[in-house]
Formats: sequence, C-alpha cells, structure tokens
Amino acid sequence: MTSIAPWRVHGLSVTGHRHRSDNMHCQDAFRCHVLDADTFLLAVADGAGSRPLSRQGAETAVDLADRFFLPATGLPRRPEDVKPFLRRGFAALRAEFRHRTQPHPDDYATTLTVVVHTTGWLGYLSVGDGFAVLRSGTVKGQPQFHLLPQPAPVSEYSNEAFFVTSTEATDRLVTECVVDDGVTGILLSTDGLTQAAVEFPGNLRKSAKNHFVSKVLSAMERSDIPPEREEEELTKLLESRRLAADNADDKTLLRAVRG
Repeated sequence: MTSIAPWRVHGLSVTGHRHRSDNMHCQDAFRCHVLDADTFLLAVADGAGSRPLSRQGAETAVDLADRFFLPATGLPRRPEDVKPFLRRGFAALRAEFRHRTQPHPDDYATTLTVVVHTTGWLGYLSVGDGFAVLRSGTVKGQPQFHLLPQPAPVSEYSNEAFFVTSTEATDRLVTECVVDDGVTGILLSTDGLTQAAVEFPGNLRKSAKNHFVSKVLSAMERSDIPPEREEEELTKLLESRRLAADNADDKTLLRAVRG
C-alpha cells in the first residue's frame, strides 16, 4: 500500500494599507485545522468594513466552519455526498451564526470561503468574494493552476457583496467537489489578493495568475529556509507596496502543499 504524502499548511493575515492608515485592526480571519496526513480544513472570512462588529463576525465564521465542516461524526466517504454535506453544514453554520450574533446579526456581516480536503475528494464552498486556486497536473512540464468557481455577481457592473447573514446567502452559495488525486497545492484567500492572484481576461471568465500562485506555493517547498523565515517572507510580500497599490484591503492567504 502506498503511503500518503503528508500536507503542509500555513496561514497568515495582514492589515491592509487602508486600515493601517486609519489605525484599524485587520477584519479578516482564518483557520487551518489538520486532522491527519491527508485531512484538513482551510477557512477564510472577510468582515464587511461598513459593519461595526465585522471583525468578530469573521472570527465567528471561521470558528463555526471548523465545527461544522470537520464534524466529530466524520466526513462523507463518497464524493457524491460532499455537496449535500457542504450545504447542510452551511445551513447549520448560518443558523448558529445568527443565533450567536443576536439581536443584530447584520452588524457582524462577513464573507466565508472554505476548503475541506480528505482522502478521495476536496470540498469547496464560498459565499462572498473569497477564492481558491488548486495546483494540479502539468502541460509541457509546467504546473497548471485552476481557479475554483466564485458566486456570480448580481450583474456585470455590480459590486454588491453577499455575506453569511445575507438573505440570499443560501441561494448564492457556491459548492464544489473535486475528485483529483493529482492536486499538490491549494491557495485560499480573501478578496484583498484578487488583483494579485486572479486574471480578468473579459466576459467574466476569470483564471488564476500562475506566476503569483506558483511563487507563493513553491516558497513552502524550499528546503533551504526554516518555517519562521517562510512566515517573514510571506508577511513582507503581503505588506509590500506593490500589492498595496493593487488593493489596499486586508490580506489573508492560506496555502497547502503536498509532501
């Protein structure tokens, strides 16, 4: 029997230039929870800047994601059961979120994007504008990067955001199940890194920016630097002037690499 190559996971949030200038805390939150060599959860949330308790909302969302998407009762074994599992989990999460944030849940408004990986499948869900990219396969020796679907905008010209607390959240939730044992890297982020990591070639057909995603994932695979140096280098990148010029929002990045 072939042993499973273990995954390494790492997450980091930095306060965006806009919030640093205004003396505000980062309103993003994340969770990385590793159960075993092949089973883990990655979750990111971005609190709505216009809401007074959005930072607490983001923390609540990722805490509940850990509870509902890595349940004590175990994960589905069959890929065909994954999307129903994710939708049930989100319904339970949303109900608990609204219960905890009474009497004004909308004050805690936040997006939520989650990846659950285990033997045989990868599950993904997103409400709001977070995103995930997978590294899998090669073409002419070059690794390929695949942007997972995001919730569709209201219209081509709309910037309207949707949150865990939004009335339309369940209808606009995107869920996917990926069955691909060739996945060797995962990047998960809030929208603060959209300009850096996502191409917009037109007609709303988005794709991953291979250079950025490759750089971020391959940095975890270098054998010449210790983990603390990895963290320093990623912090420097996320706080760089170049990325701030693209997007002054908070930035959260989770990454996982196999082996």
